[in-house]
This record gives sequence, C-alpha cells and structure tokens, in this order.
Amino acid sequence: MQQRQIRRSTKALLLSALIGVGAAAASVSPSQTAPTASATYAGKLDKHAFSHPSANMDREREMDFRVGKGFFKRLWVTPPSSTQAADGLGPLFNARACMSCHPRNGRGKPPESITEDAISMFLRVDIPPRNEEEKKLLAEHRLNNIPDPFYGLQLQHFAVAGHNAEYRLLIDYEEIPVQLAGGETVHLRKPRYTAANLGYGPFHPEARFSPRVAQQMIGLGLLEAVDEAAILALADPEDIDGDGISGRPNRVWSREHGKVMLGRFGHKAGMPNVNEQSQAAFINDIGISVPLFPKGSGECTNLQIQCLEAPTGNSPQYDDLEAPPKVAELVTFYASNLAVPRQRNRDDPDVQAGETLFRKIGCSGCHTQEFVTKDKGVAREQNNQIIRPYTDLLLHDMGEGLADHRPEGAANGREWRTAPLWGIGLTPLVSGHSTYLHDGRARSLLEAILWHGGEAQSQRDAVTALSQHEREQFLKFIESI
Repeated sequence: MQQRQIRRSTKALLLSALIGVGAAAASVSPSQTAPTASATYAGKLDKHAFSHPSANMDREREMDFRVGKGFFKRLWVTPPSSTQAADGLGPLFNARACMSCHPRNGRGKPPESITEDAISMFLRVDIPPRNEEEKKLLAEHRLNNIPDPFYGLQLQHFAVAGHNAEYRLLIDYEEIPVQLAGGETVHLRKPRYTAANLGYGPFHPEARFSPRVAQQMIGLGLLEAVDEAAILALADPEDIDGDGISGRPNRVWSREHGKVMLGRFGHKAGMPNVNEQSQAAFINDIGISVPLFPKGSGECTNLQIQCLEAPTGNSPQYDDLEAPPKVAELVTFYASNLAVPRQRNRDDPDVQAGETLFRKIGCSGCHTQEFVTKDKGVAREQNNQIIRPYTDLLLHDMGEGLADHRPEGAANGREWRTAPLWGIGLTPLVSGHSTYLHDGRARSLLEAILWHGGEAQSQRDAVTALSQHEREQFLKFIESI
C-alpha cells in the first residue's frame, strides 16, 4: 500500500509539472510568456459555432484559413473534366466534399431510415494477418490493419457512373432498457450492421468490421500541440495507482515523418497528426489523390480492375495529383485552426455542482480537463495555450457493449480513444441532431454514458445511482463544456 501511494504521489507531481492544474497552469518563470486561452472563440453561438478561426489568428493567415475552407467545401467531380482543378472524384467514394461528412464542422450521424444514404458514416474493414510478413508489419507499427483483398480498409457507399458502389449500409436496433435510481427507465439502442448489395463479391471469410461516424473538427491543432510527454504521463497500462483506469497510447506509423509516432486522432487514435488525418480522408472518403497518398484511383484494391483502369484527375499541372501539396496544406491549416467555443454558463450553480459530481464520480480519470500546449515547434495560433479538451488522448477498454472486435494499430477490439468533450453541448445547435459515440447509437448524452463499460463501469454505475436532480446537474455541466 505504501509503495502504491508513493507511485501515485510521483505521478501526481509529474502531471502537475507537465500540464498544470488551476493556478499551477499559469505558473511560469520570468523568461517565459504566461500561457493564455487566446485561441478560444468567445463570440456569438449559432449553427456556425464550430466554423470560426482561432481567435488569435492575424488577418493575413485568416485569408489562408478562408481559402482552406473553400477547398474543404469543394464538391469534386468525376474525371475527366474541363475543370481539372476540381476533378478526380472516386471512382469509389463516401462523399463529394469534406464538409459533407462534417456539416458545419460538426459530427456526423447514422442514417435514420433504410432509404437514407450513409454520407457521414461508413464501415471500416480488415482481416487478421495471414503470414509472418504481415504480422511483422503490424508488430513494427508499419501498418495499423491488413486490408480485405477485395474491399480494402474502408467501404465506399457510392461510385461514379459506370462503376459499382461497394455496398449499402443498413442498420437495425434492439432496444435495451436500463433502470436508473428513482425509477426512471432509459432505453439504449444496440445496433446491428449489415453490408448489403455487395458490388465486388463476398468479403474475406475472416473480415472484421467497425462502424465510424465522422467526428467534430474543432481544436484539432491544439490537440496536436500538446506535448507527448504530458499525454504519456497519464498512461497507466498496469493500473499501478489502483483506480481501475489504465489508459495506454496508440503507436502508429507516420507517412509524413517516416517513423512511429503517438496516435492522437480518430476513434482509436490511429493517426499521428492533423495533416495525415486530413490527407487520409481525401483518399479514402472522396477518392482524391494527395501527396501522402498519390494513387489516382483512390482506395480501389488490386482486385478491382475496372476501378483501377478508370480515368483519374491526376494532372501534370498539379504535380500529378488531384489535390496538390498547396491544397492539402491549406485544408490542414483550416482543420487545425477551427476554434473551440468558450465554455458556457460557468457561473450557474447547477453547472458547478455538476462539475463537482463529474470529478467525484471519476470521469476526469479519462476525460482530462486541462493541458498547456507547447511553446516551441508549433504554429503560432497553438503556441502556449491553456486548453480544456476533456480527453487524455489515450486508449481505454470500454467494455463489451461498445467493442467492435477490430484492432487498429496497438488498439484492441475493446479499446477506444477518449473522445474530447469540448463543444459537445453545442452538437444539437451545430449538427442538428444529438447522436453520440463512435457509431451514433446514443440519442442523448445520458445514453452515451450508459454505454460505458470496462474501465468506466464504476463511473457509469455511479451515474445510474444519482438522484434525478443530481443527474440533471451532471448533464448540465457536460452540456456547458
């Protein structure tokens, strides 16, 4: 017991030094500039609340932000086209524009009926390694997954004229009642997914699937600017402090830097930085070639011959790409600088009581409140910022209820990256819906919490045991973030 207390105290001291808590976060030496929250958006809140640039951005760079936004909203067209700057769509794709998956930079949602297309949701697919070479590539983090021979790593819902789409996503739900203290009953939706209308034959017999809804876009550059050491200090894979929460980093290969790096982005932290996350979305979601993924046929596999032989938009005047380096750079700049709105209603007594419950229950064990970004080696807008993302960017076992049984890099089939909570209360305003979790199964924040298991089982059970008034305060705090 004494050794555990010593380890816990050491960890607490290290965290205090790296990320700061309260007043400690603003404590600096005379030669340093005090950290600020100058990137935070503090203006009017409406449906465009996630579309503002970092508040500390100067006018010249704001022009780059606006141009990047234009490319983010661009509707790509089928090649060949007279508008070579905008052709290259597909041949297989999930959406024609980045904004289609992230409307107003918010989160996507599952289709609401059998007739609605899945535009901001798709299925990931992979297979177990088939030989020693593939096992080695996974072990060395050179690959996160082994693709299905016919369908690759992501299923595309649409195709250009003359080609078959890969599938159609169908979802049905089973209602599961959950009893809360005070007699209230909440019904959860347990989804079942079907890949119907397969366009290229059967899947590999060992194919594994994972549903993914597009995530909100705010604060990405700030998360990239958090010092790796501050994130790793929160990891406790052996649960040495005995709080039931482990947390471990994902390790992934960076195409940009040619080395293994800390995973930060995506539902399982499968991407190391905003640039690679953005460029991977171009190639996988829209079928647009970019510097890191120059293949003009997008995510077509070697067995999809007609797809590989289709015309592409790769053009000599654009570096033999469909989205040349400058376009990719501007979109990354835009994605990195979507400002986080300031927390609302912090002086509300119910919000304050809810925050106390949030900490008492132990939610902050994964949803880490505060970091200070690096003051060197990052873009000026992300430099030396106090941020409150409510995530540790680590992987946690979330239990069987949320398990997809599909690994990604070092993440196993029960692990997910802690989702940032900042801005979550604005989802109905920005996105026009209130569905949450990696697949949108939760129709409210309370439902999302009730799906927590594994390392978060005790926190989930504590929420069910709250009185109705306490639960309302708890949710009111989360909605204020």
